[in-house]
Amino acid sequence: MRKIRIFEHISLDGVIEHDGDYTYGAWTTPYRSPAGAALLFEAYGPNFDLLLGRHTYDIFSNFWPTAGDFPMANAINAATKHIATHRPDSLEWGPVKSLDEDTIKAIRDLKSTDGPDLIVVGSSTLTSLLLDQGLADEVVLITYPVLLGRGKRLLADSIDARELAFVDSKTTPTGLLVSTYKHLGPLKK
Repeated sequence: MRKIRIFEHISLDGVIEHDGDYTYGAWTTPYRSPAGAALLFEAYGPNFDLLLGRHTYDIFSNFWPTAGDFPMANAINAATKHIATHRPDSLEWGPVKSLDEDTIKAIRDLKSTDGPDLIVVGSSTLTSLLLDQGLADEVVLITYPVLLGRGKRLLADSIDARELAFVDSKTTPTGLLVSTYKHLGPLKK
């Protein structure tokens, strides 16, 4: 059985994507470093597949195929991409597989197979769905030392509170905090 591991880049106040005019659209850039890249690559693990929503797939397919020859790019380009989409005919960056229309069933079936961990990056709609359905095994938050105030949050407002158990954390010289949590399920009342 595969693990589903969610990775989210997030501000201290819970924003994963700054909205509005995107004045701060590249808010993660000043905190990137070779040490941070190595730490993130280590957290992904040596072998993984990607589980992505269509919007994130489109963003990734415009960047990663031409990102160059380095370990993270090579691993992402080689990974099988499992995509939640209503437009499977236009998936070109592969190896790629479209999930069936019943996304939850398709993910449950995929998770029950043998294979590498399934890494979710971005894909906030998919992240909320995975947590709500109890399909996520881990949440890895890459927290940046910024407060953005407004923007897209990690979970949709319709998702009930979730309980996580701390597993590990590491920091980078630029102030990133990479924290791994085990997903336990709904928060007990």
